Amino acid sequence: MTVLQVSGLGFGYGANQLFQGVTFSLAPGERAALVAPNGAGKSTLMRLIARELVPDAGSVVIKRGTRVAYVRQSHELPKVGTVLEAFLSGFDELLSLRKELDEASHAAASGTKQALDRLATATDKYHLAGGDALERRVEMLAAHLGFSHEDMGRALGSLSGGERGRLHLGVALANTPDLILLDEPTNHLDIETIAWLERHLAGLPSAMLVVSHDRAFLDALCPITMELGRRSFRVYPLAYSRYAEAREEDLERERELAERQEAFVAKTEEFIRRNIAGQKTKQAQSRRKMLDKMETVDRPEDVWARAEKVAFRFVQAPRSGDIVLDARGLAAERGGRQLFSDFDLLVRRGERIGILGQNGCGKSTLLKILAGRGAEDDQGEVKRGTNLCEGYFDQHLGSLDPNKTAVEEIRSVRGDMNVDAARQYLARFRFYGDDTLRKVEGFSGGERSRLALAKLLLEPRNLLFLDEPTNHLDIPAAEILEEALASFEGSVLLVSHDRRFLDAVTTRICAFNGGKIELFPGGYRDFQASLSRPAAPPEEDDDAREDERAQDDGRSKRAVKRSASTVVAQAKGPESPLDKKRAFEAEKAASRALERKRKRVKELEEEIAKGEAELGRMREVLKQDPGGDWEKLAKMVAEEQALAKRVDTSMTEWMTLGEELAAEDVGRTA
Repeated sequence: MTVLQVSGLGFGYGANQLFQGVTFSLAPGERAALVAPNGAGKSTLMRLIARELVPDAGSVVIKRGTRVAYVRQSHELPKVGTVLEAFLSGFDELLSLRKELDEASHAAASGTKQALDRLATATDKYHLAGGDALERRVEMLAAHLGFSHEDMGRALGSLSGGERGRLHLGVALANTPDLILLDEPTNHLDIETIAWLERHLAGLPSAMLVVSHDRAFLDALCPITMELGRRSFRVYPLAYSRYAEAREEDLERERELAERQEAFVAKTEEFIRRNIAGQKTKQAQSRRKMLDKMETVDRPEDVWARAEKVAFRFVQAPRSGDIVLDARGLAAERGGRQLFSDFDLLVRRGERIGILGQNGCGKSTLLKILAGRGAEDDQGEVKRGTNLCEGYFDQHLGSLDPNKTAVEEIRSVRGDMNVDAARQYLARFRFYGDDTLRKVEGFSGGERSRLALAKLLLEPRNLLFLDEPTNHLDIPAAEILEEALASFEGSVLLVSHDRRFLDAVTTRICAFNGGKIELFPGGYRDFQASLSRPAAPPEEDDDAREDERAQDDGRSKRAVKRSASTVVAQAKGPESPLDKKRAFEAEKAASRALERKRKRVKELEEEIAKGEAELGRMREVLKQDPGGDWEKLAKMVAEEQALAKRVDTSMTEWMTLGEELAAEDVGRTA
């Protein structure tokens, strides 16, 4: 039974057609990612499904009685009320009972029998309606989103932009909806909260449609990927990373098919032209009729082609000294709360350091101190190396003037550029035509981020401070920035919650943990792996840390710390007979599960081998001249694509089981 059915949906603004022919359905428990470059209409499609807009064509049918939650990017919340009231806003009856309970509580201060009886009655009604249980569930949900018990009484007007975003997400999830529409749900969430959200959403029975630029989030949550184009809509039963590979194969095959038809048509038209008035007139006329009836195979739409034209190229900068920054005894507090203290950091040329931590822990504050932009009362010393050319990217995009045009912003940095040169430069960042002459105040978040990066890269840089550089960037732009930074010859310190970005770029991780800051070698996955390993003895620390000690003026340096959760627990006392029996039964169950996995792996290997052999045969047939029977060829292409997707699905399952078996083998031999 489907919860959502979308049929032939089309929408546009005037002559600008955003999309057409969008058709798909979602059943309970199905989770699909909706992907496309910025400006393709993803948020518009979500609004159409939520019935905030009326489509130009097609229909949206939501099963009667379905509870729908729509998490917008705009973070719309009531203007008055408390955090708790916002969480309970989907429960009107309970909210009314709670208001009655609050009024009775205030009245009970008088101590009269009537007031106390009223309080007892209101308390019983609220309890019987499930209000207490709902509040406990809501508080647990709120805690995962960064709201403490004390925060539940805060006025909505006191919340920051990030807090409003997290509350907006929590309000949607509190109502246990049947259909969830999520538009960039990971914005303003730290890595720990994103990981919790993945697990929480995966455990819900709801149908979900998710728009996100967080590739790791999409891979973990959505086994279905839908690609929105102007004239095409593709659905893949694959997570994002596998979809990205499969679509390239499909596009290549479809281009080849279109080219073969174009060659066939050109050859046939040449025959008609040469023979229409000659001895082969009838043949020429017959072929003309055939061409008139032939269904044209259009070249496939590559929705990412234009988005991939962003060019984040760094201007050649002079070589900095080997020691870039030498920070000692750094400390900072904000609002009377100590963020960190006594932190030392040595940054060498070529290092790319990622700064991680929960929201509000002080990541941006640390970055500003290192960049020389800290507050007057911040403590510590930062010695700067020689020959530095520094650049700073502010997550709030404060470097942009909303009243200036894109061209004026570029010329504010490079006054030697004329308007034409500035427009040519902006084209490298996907600003074309009149977009370059629009004022910044009318730009989207993605456009502002690209413009800020364009300004940053105008001048030579060999030391970059980047605070959430991928916020609002679409996936191709984030990937291009990754490649540029990975090959950047200078040094980088960056704050980010994008795990895939961190893993591709960083060479060291600087992690906030309970008021302390710890350093870990490698990228994000190395950091995660280090948290699950016991701490290495001091003599086994890596060579990089040894070098750091040697070059740090004899200062004593701490070894790379590990999470307290990885400390090996002390051995327990002798097991009781009941414990031994339970352990034996658990071992038997694990053994049976392991055997089932091994059996399934063999079945999958046979299925994959047969499928790949059949694919090879079908693709050889597709390479042959269709002889003008394009209907048959189109059917064969559809069959080949369906088989390819089944093989991909089997391959994904086989790889997952293989990794699980390998991990279990390692666990047994350890």
